[in-house]
Amino acid sequence: MATNIKKYENTILYLCQRLGGEIRGKKKLAKLLYYLDFDFFEKFQKSITGDIYKAYPKGPLPSEMVKITEELVKNRKIEIKTIQEWGEGYAPTEIYKCLVEPDLSVFDDDEIKMLNRIVKKYGALNGEQLAELSHSEAPYVGTELRKNIPYELSFYRGTDFSDL
Repeated sequence: MATNIKKYENTILYLCQRLGGEIRGKKKLAKLLYYLDFDFFEKFQKSITGDIYKAYPKGPLPSEMVKITEELVKNRKIEIKTIQEWGEGYAPTEIYKCLVEPDLSVFDDDEIKMLNRIVKKYGALNGEQLAELSHSEAPYVGTELRKNIPYELSFYRGTDFSDL
């Protein structure tokens, strides 16, 4: 599965735009991408971004996310600010702020519907809540730490797509 850079970049821009212009936290962004790709794979047998996810202690992490966000910053499509939200001993929070509109022409109708579903279903949760949720699911549970998470494990989640 190859990474689709145009879809990946516009996915981040779309999520950012729909969540009030920013995504608070690297963990939240990583988990939103995970849910988007794994829900889409469970329903349509393909991923939107094409990224590979690894199982880390804080949950699934997309392999290309940092590279893609750096490219978006370089091209002045997003900015990433770092703030110390929780005080000493806690990692600073990265805030991803969109500077341009997403190009929706790169998505088909099913992809747009899934993006909207992800925003509605997971958008209000923070990174920690999303990580906890992902830890209880077959793709994460069934994968050794630091190994690639097989997309096929999404079929063991039994997701209810009646809201699509």
